[in-house]
Amino acid sequence: MDPLDALTEIAYLLERERSSRYKSKAFRTAADVIAGLTPDELNDAPGLRRRTGIGESTFRVIQEALAGEVPAYLVELRARTGAAGRSALRGLLRGDLHSHSDWSDGLMPIESMVTAGRRLGHEYLALTDHSPRLTVANGLSAERLERQLDVVATLSDDGFTLLSGIEVDILVDGALDQDDTLLARLDVVVASVHSQLRMDAASMTRRMLAAVRSPHTDVLGHCTGRLVEGSRGTRPPSEFDADAVFEACAEHGVAVEINSRPERQDPPDELIARALDKGCLFAIDSDAHAPGQLSLLDYGAERAERAGVPAERIITTWPLDRLRGWLDRDRG
Repeated sequence: MDPLDALTEIAYLLERERSSRYKSKAFRTAADVIAGLTPDELNDAPGLRRRTGIGESTFRVIQEALAGEVPAYLVELRARTGAAGRSALRGLLRGDLHSHSDWSDGLMPIESMVTAGRRLGHEYLALTDHSPRLTVANGLSAERLERQLDVVATLSDDGFTLLSGIEVDILVDGALDQDDTLLARLDVVVASVHSQLRMDAASMTRRMLAAVRSPHTDVLGHCTGRLVEGSRGTRPPSEFDADAVFEACAEHGVAVEINSRPERQDPPDELIARALDKGCLFAIDSDAHAPGQLSLLDYGAERAERAGVPAERIITTWPLDRLRGWLDRDRG
């Protein structure tokens, strides 16, 4: 097996299973180191061990690959991360409207996210880094987002489109955490609550309704904010009038996100059913913070299929032309 391919796949699979970012970063760093080596340098084991960026685990993977083997660690990861099957609905997904890069709290550059999206066969991917108030996630000021738009504009071609976007915080009063003029320039706006998740139900309902009624909001992100597993522990869902919020989503044409991250599983199944009853559209999104996490769409598609969400009501099954037409809609 090619050592570069082995290191890259290991990093990808570590990201998919949401391992420590330092672990996956170590394998990506080692891949960058050997990408520039000649065959003689790569086969010089003592010299390779001395190179900055090559540790014991990555050295072992390289040596096993050079010996013509699939590295043992890669075999283990392939077995461990293959639990999620591909549902019929997964095969209908054309893209993803929620992803992050190292411009905010993602692990890798925008270009790496684009490469991973292409490899998954995506027709489009929206880059939705965080907004300014989320300082813990290095949220983008208006000035930084302006600069990012220049980068995004260079990364599309005939087979793949990188959509400009933002995951904008819904502030306590329901306002969106970015300049209105700049929000109007973006292709996709995902609006999410990240703070004061335990506020009383009436206040949270007013907050979410204000965001859904904004002429800029396209997708309501991980609506309950719950965590059900993972390294961050668990967190109960926010309390709000789900019927009122989903009615507003249906009225204003805002898609309800089915967040594919296993630690979120948001919305819960019972809220997906209520959103269906209210006539909502949906977006199955990865909320990826690293290239390997783009494949978490497998989990979101499985949940949506089990919940009986029709493919026609999932905007991420739509071809790009239809999606663009919907994004340019009159919000009412």
